[in-house]
Amino acid sequence: MSLDWNDFVWFGGGALLLWGLGAFLAYRPARYKWAVGFSLAGLLLFATFIAGLWLFLERPPMRTVGEIRLLYSGCVVLAGVGVYLKWRYAWILSFSTLLAAVFVAINICKPEIHDKTLVPALQSVWFVPHVMAYMFAYGILGCAFLLALYAARRKERQEEIGLTADTLVYIGTGFLTLGMLCGAVWAKEAWGHYWGWDPKETWAAVTWFAYLAYIHLRYSNPQRVGAARATMTAAFLFLQICWYGVNYLPAAAGSLHTYQ
Repeated sequence: MSLDWNDFVWFGGGALLLWGLGAFLAYRPARYKWAVGFSLAGLLLFATFIAGLWLFLERPPMRTVGEIRLLYSGCVVLAGVGVYLKWRYAWILSFSTLLAAVFVAINICKPEIHDKTLVPALQSVWFVPHVMAYMFAYGILGCAFLLALYAARRKERQEEIGLTADTLVYIGTGFLTLGMLCGAVWAKEAWGHYWGWDPKETWAAVTWFAYLAYIHLRYSNPQRVGAARATMTAAFLFLQICWYGVNYLPAAAGSLHTYQ
């Protein structure tokens, strides 16, 4: 069943309703299974639209700004559900749902219908794993940053929550690494070299090294909580520049990494 952006209001709105119910029930420990069930049902509904849009476009919906917002909405909720399942932080579902709601609302108001075709360089088997690895990384690292902020406010549980954020940084950095490796192999096949140092690639490298610096700091000197928090904040800022900030750089004009 193919679906286009005109159908998104029903699927996106329905998913938000289910995610909202899950986030509401998460604050009631006795309703834990219901909270997870509603959240997963929302993800299934959202994934159904992505699959239908994929069929309609006859390509992966990973080319335009609107399509990337679509993927990130699902990934950030998926990351939130994963955190809730593992550590039972009820508030994480509220934050992930709120963040997803912003992107869903933008896509409902501005669906950005574009040409179905992909340029030849994007017609590669590495396109989907490269983009999805980065989307999962962005969602997981976004949750890690929220947990770091939460830990700063909860002095009595700072160490426990900090270790949880560390785990998410390890996983998120792993996905960043996977995304970079897939991109490098793809670049080698398409352009004959693994790395081109265009603005997107440069900021991807800066982001990766920043998270590695955070991991090194936490391993080598875990007592330096303030320095670690500052490093994570900088890394998350670099991630935002890498994701969409480079679109506004003059040097990015004409880059294949700039979303249209």
